[in-house]
Amino acid sequence: MSHPKTLFSVLATSALSTLVLVGCYTPAGGFNPGTGRGFVYISTPTRPVTVTLIDTRNQESFFALAIPSGKQLTFKFVEGSGDGARAEPSEMLWEVWDANTQTGSLDNQLICPPASCRRIDVTYRPAPEDHPADPTLLIPPDSAQTWGPNTPAGGPQPLDRPKD
Repeated sequence: MSHPKTLFSVLATSALSTLVLVGCYTPAGGFNPGTGRGFVYISTPTRPVTVTLIDTRNQESFFALAIPSGKQLTFKFVEGSGDGARAEPSEMLWEVWDANTQTGSLDNQLICPPASCRRIDVTYRPAPEDHPADPTLLIPPDSAQTWGPNTPAGGPQPLDRPKD
């Protein structure tokens, strides 16, 4: 039988290893913040965000994303991991998640300029900006229905309702 302290230390080590491997991201820097830990930009209805990455050698954008309201763009740069080309020796790993997601895997990749040749431009679109409509919450109105559960007044469910 395992000793409780041993089981706790195994679980704690396992949880910490998972965070290190998967990554922990927040606007404040995540777990153990520091240079190179990643960037998080959250877009809200009152502050919709667009992030553009610029190659400063030619002033051209190599990545731009208008982050949908209620989502976040999370990315980090890995220096020296590009395809070996001298002009673009770095790689950007990125993902769009629901707002306030702190852990996960960055599955998208993009070869990019080195740190000395890139700039992050953040702009804000006109607000307010609505969240995208959730189609599962929309109930199409029945034009012939003037009473019942789908009207503003509410009402009982019909008894002779056909089965799906």
